[in-house]
Amino acid sequence: MAEVVVKDLVKRFGSETLAVDNVSFTVGEGEFVTLLGPSGCGKTTTLRCIAGLETPDEGDILIADEVFTSSRNGVCLPPEKRRLGMVFQSYAIWPHMSVSENVAYGIQAQGASRAEVSEKVVKALELVGLSGLGERNATKLSGGQQQRVSLARALAYNPRVLLFDEPLSNLDAKLRERMRVELANLIKELKLTAIYVTHDQAEAMVMSDRIIVMKDGRIQQEGDPHATYNEPVNSFVADFIGVTNILEGKAGERENGKGLWVDVPSLQSKILCAKGIDRDIAAGSDLLVTVRPEYIELGESGSNVHNVLEGQVSDAVYLGQSWDCLIQSGSFELRVQVRGDADIRAGQSVTMSISPSRCVVLSD
Repeated sequence: MAEVVVKDLVKRFGSETLAVDNVSFTVGEGEFVTLLGPSGCGKTTTLRCIAGLETPDEGDILIADEVFTSSRNGVCLPPEKRRLGMVFQSYAIWPHMSVSENVAYGIQAQGASRAEVSEKVVKALELVGLSGLGERNATKLSGGQQQRVSLARALAYNPRVLLFDEPLSNLDAKLRERMRVELANLIKELKLTAIYVTHDQAEAMVMSDRIIVMKDGRIQQEGDPHATYNEPVNSFVADFIGVTNILEGKAGERENGKGLWVDVPSLQSKILCAKGIDRDIAAGSDLLVTVRPEYIELGESGSNVHNVLEGQVSDAVYLGQSWDCLIQSGSFELRVQVRGDADIRAGQSVTMSISPSRCVVLSD
């Protein structure tokens, strides 16, 4: 295991493309951290800089207190000297080799004895659930099994840190769902330090100890999955992770111990917000507020006498476990999710309530 420290990382491609813009973060020993964001946000370039596959223009990368990259000191260790395991989206399986030969490749490059290679290959295949398949041609396996071969190869190498670049994106939805749980459990069981790159929000939420959300080469938010989902700092994070309603309003007065009143003209109402208000907010200033659809309740809650809204259902789509609804309130169409056994239909008039603790004032 090893701690990873990335400090003031900058990477440009040509004179106009700034792929990574002054990125800094630390990954603790045994921590699973995901770099999450849309295509072109800089997450893969950041990972490749850590792996030594790209040379940063500025910044430092340290692993276990050893300097791997330092632009100031002219240090950039080549990938083979970093002892990092990397699992790619494309599996990177050698088609002319068996499963065991693919897994053994990295260990043999280290000069290990034949007995040591054999022992590590058997153990790695056992860890990923491929015992007994060592002599099979690797490309004859299913997609999920090929990805396990790729993971076994990285584990057999005894890496300081495991790096993952969208490793599950080529799998079908059901297999991807199962693999992300298995992979996360295995990494935790082995107490490995891991950095994982994905654009899949659900994947990041399920697997990570901490999520780093990126956009345009910069970090937007960093935190555990619960905080990232429930307390997004800006409209990009709120909208990128899950589904949400974003409301425009103006700051009003604070209510002692309860939150900040926000006047929302489109709802023809004021709502009380208890999250995202721990900073100076001038009365009358423009604000954005986010509310997740599943936190809007139908009916007036006895414990919530503040955020009560009237509306009319304009659309309701049945998803089995829930209804996905659009409810017109004032001039705004709220996205609302309610239980699948609720009695709801288009044209119905409804009363809604929102707990102030579910209303988050965004920094932008």
